[in-house]
Amino acid sequence: MMNLIQLLRCAAVAVIFQSVVTAGEKPNIIVIFTDDQGYADLGCQGSLKDLKTPHIDQLAQDGVRCISGYITAPQCIPSRAGLLSGRDQNRFGLDANGIIPMPLDEFLIPQRLQKAGYVTGMVGKWHLDPNHSSKEWIREHMPDVEVDKRKKVAIPHKLARPYFPDKRGFTDVFCGHTQSYWANFDLDGKDVKPAKQLRKKGYRLDIQTDAALSFIDRNTKNPFFLYLPYFAPHVPLDATEKYLKRFPGKMPERRRIALAMMAAIDDGVGRIRDRLADHKLTENTLIFFISDNGAPLKADMKDLPLSHKKGAWNGSRNDPWVGEKGMLTEGGIRVPFIVTWPSRLPTGKIYKHPVSSLDVGATAVELAGLSKDSKLDGMNLIPHLTDKVKAPPHKKLFWRFWRQAAVREGKWKYYQAGDRKYLFDLSSPEHEKVNLIKKYPVLAAELEASLQSWAKTLKNPGFPTGKLNGAELKWVNHFLAK
Repeated sequence: MMNLIQLLRCAAVAVIFQSVVTAGEKPNIIVIFTDDQGYADLGCQGSLKDLKTPHIDQLAQDGVRCISGYITAPQCIPSRAGLLSGRDQNRFGLDANGIIPMPLDEFLIPQRLQKAGYVTGMVGKWHLDPNHSSKEWIREHMPDVEVDKRKKVAIPHKLARPYFPDKRGFTDVFCGHTQSYWANFDLDGKDVKPAKQLRKKGYRLDIQTDAALSFIDRNTKNPFFLYLPYFAPHVPLDATEKYLKRFPGKMPERRRIALAMMAAIDDGVGRIRDRLADHKLTENTLIFFISDNGAPLKADMKDLPLSHKKGAWNGSRNDPWVGEKGMLTEGGIRVPFIVTWPSRLPTGKIYKHPVSSLDVGATAVELAGLSKDSKLDGMNLIPHLTDKVKAPPHKKLFWRFWRQAAVREGKWKYYQAGDRKYLFDLSSPEHEKVNLIKKYPVLAAELEASLQSWAKTLKNPGFPTGKLNGAELKWVNHFLAK
């Protein structure tokens, strides 16, 4: 009995010691999440030569550039839901835009980190509260309102308020798209109590960077988690002369403005890293840089007038990948993905194994000293990026969106759009330009079966059924050989 007691005491001491060590080593974590920025649109990707992103390129040089980095959906709301929950959004029914907001019973990554002593900040585009497009949610919570696609339903503040970021685990918020922000702190770092709507003049991306700097200045004494979803290069396209003049010469005007917007983000990344250095926080700050989905090319990248009200190309590019936002081809889900942590990660490394935005949450939770949670779908990337674990983080990655589904295992990708089926070798120069399903039918059938098994575990179980919608049909016919 005495030996057992002594053993338990030793174990308790070990746990306490580990907790102390972990608390002392907890890194600051910054997640920079851009909006509709395609795979090609960083200079370090090497796809295009018209970019000017020196600060982000340096971020990649100072850390790891994941060239097979994926998002969980080719659309804004579900991809954000996956990132912030650490769970595939199909598990809780947020399959696409126009359905529901982030469910209140989902335990988000910032809520988890708060329990580990983190200050948590959110600056920029939220997009996870109910809005006029949340048709399913409106039917449930506003049963007296007729849902009509032609009319925008105004969501009462009282109903929307529980979904705001300061109610979902963020201690400091400066939430907004352009010049109007729901905030509980200001750009001078002072508290705004109670939280309220602030109007700020200026360029939206500069405002978002200023707010991020203010958050850092406010929280240098405790470990912090900052989620910075920039509203760019998503439409409406908008840039100031400061950034536009960096891109003279003949080019599509939509491309010019997108380049200017991405240059504004790049300046922001540089300012954030400078501020971290001022506070001597560089070494122990982990930074993720990821896009929420691929660029919306609208098939043919027409340089439509900026006054065009319907959907239009945002000026971003997905080269060399096939497809665009809204598709589960690589152009829709394979995105810029950089991880930098000077004190722990190697520099100038290119990581080839597939990684997912789901890994952000799992990584953050473990680095914060919290226990692993089997509900999280991601993996702690640090052991993999440092080569302590040689195996890939994921044996397979799965997707389901609209009437499409896909799985990647190693170099192989099985993709189904409606009743059309494809098998691609992503390591080949042809990647998704050549369908190999007739050459490798057994492999395709095995991947399809694994995809179907995964789909059965989702809230709305099963494979997508029915005909492709109009946009999907247009894209598949345009980008993929029949």
